[in-house]
Amino acid sequence: MKRKLQVFVSSTYDDLKKERQSAVSAILKAAHIPAGMELFTSGDKSQMETIQRWIDESDVYMLILGGRYGSIEPTSGVSYTELEYDYAIEQDKPLFSVVIEENALEAKVKELGSIVMEKENPKQLQMFREKVLSNMSSFFEDSKDIKLCVYESLSDFSSNRELKGWVSAEEVANVQQLLDEISRIRKENENLKAKLENAEKRIGSPFKLATTDKKFEELIQILQNIEIKVPEKLTGLKDDNRSLYDLFLGTKDSIITGVTNRTEKDDAISFLYHNVCPKLQIHGLVENEKVEGVRYRRFAITKKGNDFLAFIDRKSILSK
Repeated sequence: MKRKLQVFVSSTYDDLKKERQSAVSAILKAAHIPAGMELFTSGDKSQMETIQRWIDESDVYMLILGGRYGSIEPTSGVSYTELEYDYAIEQDKPLFSVVIEENALEAKVKELGSIVMEKENPKQLQMFREKVLSNMSSFFEDSKDIKLCVYESLSDFSSNRELKGWVSAEEVANVQQLLDEISRIRKENENLKAKLENAEKRIGSPFKLATTDKKFEELIQILQNIEIKVPEKLTGLKDDNRSLYDLFLGTKDSIITGVTNRTEKDDAISFLYHNVCPKLQIHGLVENEKVEGVRYRRFAITKKGNDFLAFIDRKSILSK
């Protein structure tokens, strides 16, 4: 069945009108559905809940990042565009981004003037840019680059069977036979899983432990190669780049306790919540959850995160 993916496109507005239109055109030509483009403009707090619902209902999130950081949400001090991006990551939404090249931005300034440049929050824009580039992203110089990125990204996402998308009613066949087959396969898998668990109980599971240790060793290397710029106000250093691995170990007590967005005035906690935890979530070490009875959300460590810390402690002790 041919699926149409709904793509939510996020960006600042006035400086990226042409780029947004190029993205819409490419999404439509790829036979998918653009959403959120002209219905909303970032900067209206009253619309955030509605925009979040659109992101929830979309299959894919796309960000176009130019030379502007965007309007600031007063409580968090974060731009609405970055809040949308963080929300998409929190919801584990498949996403991709296109980021303007420096030379293209310079040409844009010559053409349109300083309106396309960030004057008030250049450091926050730089940190946001680094965050975006640490995930699935590519650079663009003109509309052709944006369209190409849309085609390539949506082609990859279309092959993902976990994305539901939209399907025409005419293409929906009688699925009862398929459901019966799925039920049969599920029962067969459950029986095989039960037999495997019984076999592991009889002989132990050294192979499973060795496999897990190998994956954690690989994860250490991955985290060590991801650098994050720490704000000067936290360390007193202008260019303080630290690996995600060092930040995870250095702040593990806070992460184990839970990092919330309740205390935005706490620069360190805000940095953890918006810049460190989303990257750890990508690797399954933390998860974002709604705290019952309150309005704020919290990043909490996962079982994998606890197992990873235990592996690091065990490795440290055995090496002495």
